[in-house]
Amino acid sequence: MSDISVSSAVLGLVEYAAGKGLLEPADKTWAANGILRVLRLDSLETSAAAAALPLERLLEILLDDAVGRGVIPNTIVNRDLLDTAVMGVVTPRPSEVSRSFAAIYKKNPKDATDWFYRLCMDCNYIREYRLKKDMKWTYPSRYGEIEITINLAKPEKDPMDIAAALRSQKTGYPACQLCRENEGYAGRTDHPARQNLRIVPVDILGEPWGLQYSPYVYYNEHCIVLNDIHTPMAIDAACFRKLFDFLDKFPHYFVGSNADLPIVGGSILSHEHFQGGRHIFPIERAEIAEELPLPCNAEVSCGILTWPMATLRLRGSDSEKVARVANIILETWRGYDDAEAGILSNTNGTPHNTVTPIARRRGALYEMDIVLRNNRTTQEHPLGLFHPHQELHHIKKENIGLIEVMGLAILPPHLKKELQILGEAMLSGGDLRTPEISRHADWAEDILSRRQVTAENVGKVLREEVGAAFVKCLEHAGVFGQGESGEAAFRRFTQVLLEHISDSVQKSHGGV
Repeated sequence: MSDISVSSAVLGLVEYAAGKGLLEPADKTWAANGILRVLRLDSLETSAAAAALPLERLLEILLDDAVGRGVIPNTIVNRDLLDTAVMGVVTPRPSEVSRSFAAIYKKNPKDATDWFYRLCMDCNYIREYRLKKDMKWTYPSRYGEIEITINLAKPEKDPMDIAAALRSQKTGYPACQLCRENEGYAGRTDHPARQNLRIVPVDILGEPWGLQYSPYVYYNEHCIVLNDIHTPMAIDAACFRKLFDFLDKFPHYFVGSNADLPIVGGSILSHEHFQGGRHIFPIERAEIAEELPLPCNAEVSCGILTWPMATLRLRGSDSEKVARVANIILETWRGYDDAEAGILSNTNGTPHNTVTPIARRRGALYEMDIVLRNNRTTQEHPLGLFHPHQELHHIKKENIGLIEVMGLAILPPHLKKELQILGEAMLSGGDLRTPEISRHADWAEDILSRRQVTAENVGKVLREEVGAAFVKCLEHAGVFGQGESGEAAFRRFTQVLLEHISDSVQKSHGGV
């Protein structure tokens, strides 16, 4: 039990919100009463001193009290639903946020995103205290420093929450977790609460889109750019132009899109969206292994990137010309077959080839990385031929999406505990096939056969081996593979591509 009263915690939360600029002084009483309503309380000790505690602790006191009174079950999902409702009371209305953002943007786009990002943390949409628990390290691969994270900002549901979600009545509202209808939504056991979500309007090629931040912040200022309309993901000529239009508005950010096909795409293919932010990913630091001889009047350079996945990097001062070359790559790849390399563009009309595009500014230049993707499945690899193979699923089984493509591993929270238990078993000679760690047993035995593991280095060894496993995941997702055969397959494609680009330049009479 806490020695801080609920009244002190409520008043402390109100003072916190006022101190962060979320509330005006005249709104304090109104906000306190709103918090009481959410917590199903009908009185407040106005003489109580406002508790000057961190936000996490204030919310913990209120949630523990609600659990004790039977307001909510004591599960992660129910606690998150309630504390989001509490924070929704003190979060400025969407119209206020949009007006403030627009006013700051007129002076400086970077200042506008700085302000908006800070707001999302202050109102607890981004739970800073969870981000601090993330495990992060780098792995020195032959492709450069690869980034590894075990993300704890998105907690795994406990069995009670999973059971409740299965029992809940299904609804089509909001249509998905990226729809604008999420703004202010109370949530359910199978859908997160979003009372403190704020989305600012952004015009993309004349269409209404929105800009919000990810609550899980897989990297610095992890933002989501989403179409106001619930329409499927589409990688096409317009997609490349939309990415560059966003960069023109926010040149200090990168922006990219997941692929538009299952297995190689993201978790939500039903709603068009991009992801961006202010972070230098490993792929951005990757060097060009070979420049392709594009016609000089294309006014765009194109090179093969030194990267575990087949990637072409475009650069040019004219975004329209870069986008047009990107579209030639896409169209060439969409219809490309290479049976020797296992590449089939379609099976009975079902398409397999697509790309993952990533765009950024380098001074006056526009730069776009085009990562070739294929979502074929085979009997041997039912989850995807160009997907992490079975022997790596104990580390990474999920899709290799945009973030992973760029060299940042997002690994599940349970891996933190499993690696700890595994390390102890490796040191003690214990059973590697207990239920908690059996999935890692073969991997651990292989490590022990190759490396000397001691109490001093076991953590370092496991982190390095996780990094090596993730690099293999990326190599498995590469459509041409590595080595001489992979290089030869890539060259066969680029030869076809160069012919298509040359034909396009000739047709346009001096420009792409």
